[in-house]
Amino acid sequence: MILPNNTRSLLEIIKHPIITDKTTKAIEDNIYCFAVERKANKTIIKQAVEYTFNVKVKKINTLNKPPKKKKMGKFQGRVKQYKKAIIQLHNEYTINLFNEN
Repeated sequence: MILPNNTRSLLEIIKHPIITDKTTKAIEDNIYCFAVERKANKTIIKQAVEYTFNVKVKKINTLNKPPKKKKMGKFQGRVKQYKKAIIQLHNEYTINLFNEN
């Protein structure tokens, strides 16, 4: 994938944060998890996170989550496949994922 040349494509790289018990515990260690575009590589993900949240990225790990089968009664379907990015920030930066109210 070539590097995006405009800011609109950088904003489309990150789909949504992944919020689970494990990831909320990792936020204390300044580690965040996001679902990202499947064809994005680590350098593009780093640019997108730094531009979107105005932070400095220390380390990125990525993995492709395989599709899973899901049953609803007698019907069977698939949960979509996606790429997960585990992002560690420098100590002086944080991302606020939750509202303070």
